Amino acid sequence: MRAALRHPAAWWALLVLGCTPGLWLLAQTLQDQLGPNPAEALIRATGDWTLRSLCVVLVVSPLRTGLGWPELLRFRRMLGLLVFGYASLHLLCYAWFDMGFDFADTLQDLFKRPFIWLGFSAFVLLLALAATSFNGAVRWLGGQRWQRLHRAVYAVAVLAVLHFWWMRAGKQDFVEVLVYAAILAGLLGWRWLRFARRA
Repeated sequence: MRAALRHPAAWWALLVLGCTPGLWLLAQTLQDQLGPNPAEALIRATGDWTLRSLCVVLVVSPLRTGLGWPELLRFRRMLGLLVFGYASLHLLCYAWFDMGFDFADTLQDLFKRPFIWLGFSAFVLLLALAATSFNGAVRWLGGQRWQRLHRAVYAVAVLAVLHFWWMRAGKQDFVEVLVYAAILAGLLGWRWLRFARRA
């Protein structure tokens, strides 16, 4: 298994796998197979895949430590960019299908509905992380400052779950929210315990 992870093709295989849900959604859109409300289906699906991708990114470190597989680190940056990609699609679908690319209405909606503000705040943090994901940014910021900045992914996780929870509050449907919250709480709790032991 470790030899397979070190193979150059493993990176591309994981990239193709990570892009598959987006390509599947595109195919469904082109074939008009998204149900009676395709706009809502796209917004929801891209949001779901953003959360799923975020869980995958955060599980890399526990797996690397628990299994003793440092090879997993080579995939973390690409996985993080996949999170940003799905978050961008989620925002694009909202701005296009819900708001019709009307900037004034979007700005008003941002402050009128708190869950939109939470989601947008998470996206701004993801944008900062994606913009500094290349090697030059590490050299420019310095290793320690770069690491501190990229710990903002934990804030993204919290904001994303709150965004999802507040969005579902109107329907009183929290089952999926609780599943994601439990997964992310476990992953963040693992990091907190590790930090506490070091301290």
